[in-house]
Amino acid sequence: MGPVDPVRILVADDEPNLRRVLGAILLRDGYEVRHASDGEEALEIVEDGVDVVVTDLRMPRVDGMEVLRRLVVSHPDVPVIMITAHGSVDSAVEAVKLGAFDYVEKPFEQEHIRQIVAKAVRQSEAQRRAPRTLGPQDVSLTGRFGIVGDSPSMRLIFAIIEKVADTPSTVLITGESGTGKELAAKALHEHSSRRSGPFIKINCAAIPKTLMESELFGYEKGAFTGAVGSKPGRFELADRGTLFLDEIGEIPVEMQVKLLRALQESDSERVGGIKTSKVDVRLITATNRDLDKETKAGNFREDLFYRLNVVPLHIPPLRDRREDIPLLVEHIVRKFNERLKKQVIGVEPDALVRLVAHAWPGNIRELENVLERTLLFCDSPRIRLRDLPPELGAATVSTTSVPASSSQSVPPVGPASLKDIVRAETERVERELIVKALDETGGNVTQAARLLKISRKSLQMKMKEFGLRDREA
Repeated sequence: MGPVDPVRILVADDEPNLRRVLGAILLRDGYEVRHASDGEEALEIVEDGVDVVVTDLRMPRVDGMEVLRRLVVSHPDVPVIMITAHGSVDSAVEAVKLGAFDYVEKPFEQEHIRQIVAKAVRQSEAQRRAPRTLGPQDVSLTGRFGIVGDSPSMRLIFAIIEKVADTPSTVLITGESGTGKELAAKALHEHSSRRSGPFIKINCAAIPKTLMESELFGYEKGAFTGAVGSKPGRFELADRGTLFLDEIGEIPVEMQVKLLRALQESDSERVGGIKTSKVDVRLITATNRDLDKETKAGNFREDLFYRLNVVPLHIPPLRDRREDIPLLVEHIVRKFNERLKKQVIGVEPDALVRLVAHAWPGNIRELENVLERTLLFCDSPRIRLRDLPPELGAATVSTTSVPASSSQSVPPVGPASLKDIVRAETERVERELIVKALDETGGNVTQAARLLKISRKSLQMKMKEFGLRDREA
């Protein structure tokens, strides 16, 4: 294993002494620190690649608020921490509503700024590990809401979003990492009457258990060591908007009671405070866990689960919506052409069949990584089968291999469109795999579904579609 690249922190402030002091603190924690004396310089440095930005609110030429506005659009995965002078807290709170990760007041304690930066680094690392989804700015082949796809399962998701977006009901979004849960949450917010309000998000997995309460509900001055001032929590910041709690399954059991009370009473009480504040918040949560099972195992409160699961929205993995892979491939190739200065115009049919047939356990992140690597070394106008990385192997679905003929006998390109060819070939591959799985399990549908790593219901639907019900034991 090679050396791990250091985390890159950009410190932007027009005061040289503050840059020097803050830089020394972060260097001691092992970060690589870059400095900018104003917002314009900061934006230039970000283009070279940084993981976290710490910026003063007031700077010459381009101020911190403008830096934030631009980065939220151009680099949404880079957490931005605002530094504000005493008396400018209202502006800092507004910055958080616009998308800043957090803020800190001057003068600040070393331990406080270190904790905030550490949280931002954890979020940055989590977002880098998570599969990326295509946002609205990338869309040219999408169905709706900035989500690439035209499969029946995605059209159902679009219909649910349209139906429930402008309601106060809580939504629980489930699905594997990288299936687009945050994108669905943003669509629910942006197509509601709350669209002009804040969209506040928090990754519960990135917040230490000891800090979860203060993150959600805020704290008063002196509530604990390091609380040199009062601070609103995410519930307060999301007032009249939407609060998105990602990885809700990671929230500690002791915090679940307080979260349930906040939802039931529509109020928020800061740590160390003596009064509650009424909040008008629409809650959307997401998880890659099976909360029903977690509830039965005693790891998640049943009453909270029912409170969150008013509208369930499941985002299917890529392997369950293979019809969308040609659209995704075309779009990702176009995106990497621009980024890598390449001129690849498409994918050969046999290579596309291989891409469609792969299981993609890493979902869109894995697909993007494969295509980026392929484009780097591709020396022809179109991606060929031999250009794909060897780990894709023969076209596979989950752990079941396709007969060699499936990846070799690609139909000639004729009057049918490439999409039609891929769809027909995918159906043939799927049918062969299902037949093989049923043969290996003696027609046991449950075991065959487990072998194929799809749900029993999905397998039954496919069996009906392919006329295979007679093979069921």
